[in-house]
Amino acid sequence: MSAYISLPMYSASIDERMRLIAGKCTACGTLNYPPRQVCTACGGTGFAPQQLSGAGRIYTFTVIARGGAPAEFDQQQTLTGEITVSVVELDEGPRVVGQIVDVPAGGLEIGARVHGVVRRLYDQEGIVRYGVKFQPEAEHA
Repeated sequence: MSAYISLPMYSASIDERMRLIAGKCTACGTLNYPPRQVCTACGGTGFAPQQLSGAGRIYTFTVIARGGAPAEFDQQQTLTGEITVSVVELDEGPRVVGQIVDVPAGGLEIGARVHGVVRRLYDQEGIVRYGVKFQPEAEHA
């Protein structure tokens, strides 16, 4: 199983992946993240870029045991063991999927405050891929 993303696709989505840029619908104001061609709320097609804070709360999470993650994360699982993945509800509204870092899975709870940080994801095609992961806000402060 793989989460392969080609280098051109990865490069084209840098703003969404590392800067958390959403598309704010010019018709209804809904934040669409990641940006889309058509608004999920009203079907509008005009968008303005909107920077998201990266701050939010854990909506839900799961722990992926060794061997359960896509192949790109084999090295990480070898070094660290389990990977905790969460759906984070950002303060602005959109929900984002990302890894939780700097806290053991047993130390997490739904509703905990987290903040996005840019971290190394994995190597692919000889290029280190970076993206947003989330860490508990107490660790961020």
